[in-house]
Amino acid sequence: MQIHNVPQGSPEWLALRSGYFTASEAPAMMGASKYQSRSDLLAQKKTGIVPEVSAAQQKLFDRGHETEALARAIIEAQIGEDLFPVVATEGNLLASVDGMDMLGNVLFEHKLWNENLAARVRARELDPHYFWQLEQQLLVTGADRVIFVCSDGTEQNLVQMEYRPEPGRREQLLAGWRQFEADLASFQPAPAAAQVVGSAPDSLPALRIEVTGMVTASNLDAFKAHALDVFQGINTDLQTDQHFADADTTVKWCSEVEDRLAAAKQHALSQTESIDALFRAIDEIAAAARAKRLELSKLVEARKKSIREDIVIDAAKALQTHVDELNASFGSKARLPRIAADFAGAIKGKKTIASLRDAAATELARAKSEASRIAEGVKVNITSLRELAADHSFLFADFQELVLKANDDLVALIKVRIHDHEQAEAQKRQAAEAQAKEAAAPVAPASQPEPTLQPQQSAPVTHAAPAPAAAVDDGQRIKLGDINGRLGFNLTGDFLRSIGFEAVGRERAAVLYRAADFPAICSALINHIQQAQQSRIAA
Repeated sequence: MQIHNVPQGSPEWLALRSGYFTASEAPAMMGASKYQSRSDLLAQKKTGIVPEVSAAQQKLFDRGHETEALARAIIEAQIGEDLFPVVATEGNLLASVDGMDMLGNVLFEHKLWNENLAARVRARELDPHYFWQLEQQLLVTGADRVIFVCSDGTEQNLVQMEYRPEPGRREQLLAGWRQFEADLASFQPAPAAAQVVGSAPDSLPALRIEVTGMVTASNLDAFKAHALDVFQGINTDLQTDQHFADADTTVKWCSEVEDRLAAAKQHALSQTESIDALFRAIDEIAAAARAKRLELSKLVEARKKSIREDIVIDAAKALQTHVDELNASFGSKARLPRIAADFAGAIKGKKTIASLRDAAATELARAKSEASRIAEGVKVNITSLRELAADHSFLFADFQELVLKANDDLVALIKVRIHDHEQAEAQKRQAAEAQAKEAAAPVAPASQPEPTLQPQQSAPVTHAAPAPAAAVDDGQRIKLGDINGRLGFNLTGDFLRSIGFEAVGRERAAVLYRAADFPAICSALINHIQQAQQSRIAA
């Protein structure tokens, strides 16, 4: 960590920040900022143009600095330590912390009072918008923890929590910045887009209609009153066969009434040809407008769907290209696992093309950085396998599975496999040497003269070593195949039963024995071999 003696907010501080990736920018880089998109941060870093601070924003910043100083004094009194604002860098990363103790173990970060944030602090659950900044502060300074405070500068409205690095987040942060740096190198800022406002075709000329004329004779009012009374009196409570029969007849009658009314209307219109033509023209124009409206509506929806699908497909292709390049860099049969990416979910709810593309690009960057992070681990594991297991590659047929393990676990597994293999080989050699010695033992020649008769003497007997006392069963089990692997030759269950060892269970097709009995099994085997040897000599 390198500490820089520049006051926060000063021109020197602003100039220093422009050359680093800062902790306050980490949430935007990770696509988690509430105030800035990843694409906007890329453009800012590429051009160096920072949005101007409005008067309202400056007032809010000033209020934040004021409450930060008041809250710092409260926390200093609580912990009994002075906290000093610090600007520090580590590599290409920068962090400006609101406070750090003299030993550099404790950091202080303050946010202006906000009811929603205060609730999250009380629940000890920070949003990514906040914790990515804290992760970078801890990474750059090397501190152990951050006292995260949300307050208005008073003890009444002050909540706090302790934040410590979460396993895996630091690696994600570093991978994210590496991907951001790679994207920044090829980034081309898009020209500022003007606000899109829809436009319709030129307005139609005002429709001017003048109608003169009047109905000279009609009984329409009386007809209407009588007809409505008749309709009102029609029975709709159908209970009997008569009711249903009447209803069927009435339905037909109503249809006839409708036809007669339509004919009367048409007859009236035909007597005023100009009005009839007027209505027909209006209906024709309205029908054309409706048809075009429906056509355009369908085209808009289809195009929106097509654009969304294209953005998702392009992002998925870009991710696959990145994964293919990483797989090619391994130079072996290793492959990355499937990298999860939810591009469809990322663009959900976005309305403009710019927001759709930004959301997909942010998810793509996250997935690419995750793939790169896993690839780094794969490369480390490939190196470990080549260096530690070069002469025993046949023991690692599950190469693809192994390269995805944590490196510490892989190194330990390599050593265990090689050790077990070498022990098994040593046991095989010992057994082969014993057989060779037995085969080389001298045999009396067949042409020897008849020996002089002497009193028969019994063959010397070598007493076998006593078997160890029965071991206490600790509950652990060992498979018959594992026993054979340790010994370097194969035993059967029947043979083990013949020397006093019964199976105690099964695991699928594997026969299980008590693991604590293995030393006794070895002793019993030695006794058995010695007895067989003495029997041969006696014979």
